[in-house]
Amino acid sequence: MRHGLGHRKLNRTSEHRKALFQNMVNSLIKHEQIQTTLPKAKELKSIIDKVITIGKKNTLAAKKTLFSKLQDKNSVTKLTTVLSKRYEKRNGGYCRVVRSGFRFGDNSPTAFIELVDKDFNAKGQDSGPTQKKAEPKSSEDTKKTEVENKDTKKTKK
Repeated sequence: MRHGLGHRKLNRTSEHRKALFQNMVNSLIKHEQIQTTLPKAKELKSIIDKVITIGKKNTLAAKKTLFSKLQDKNSVTKLTTVLSKRYEKRNGGYCRVVRSGFRFGDNSPTAFIELVDKDFNAKGQDSGPTQKKAEPKSSEDTKKTEVENKDTKKTKK
């Protein structure tokens, strides 16, 4: 019989599974919607609901517990400030799983997992490393540097 066997193993070791869900929870908190396979989304739903419930307490002990689970200061801050206010009157069911067809490569069922009442502007925010943009140079500055470069080339000859 199958009594008390718990959660899906997803064909991974326990350390790999723990890291996978930690990364997925951080991504879901950051972007408020992610696309993944259906079994992973179903497992992630219970994890994110528990994390948001802890974040609604907004105490020091809750913040330390969240940081030990998530290992990301930005996620903990967003949970305790933004998401706790958004879900203060809701008693559970903070996310939904929406099936989205089958993946092209291996035909596995995919799904979107998203937070209920999500912020549509959060999707794609802070994705990847940001590069500091250089201030545009004025045409006078460009001409000066070109003249200086010519002068240095002449002196080298």
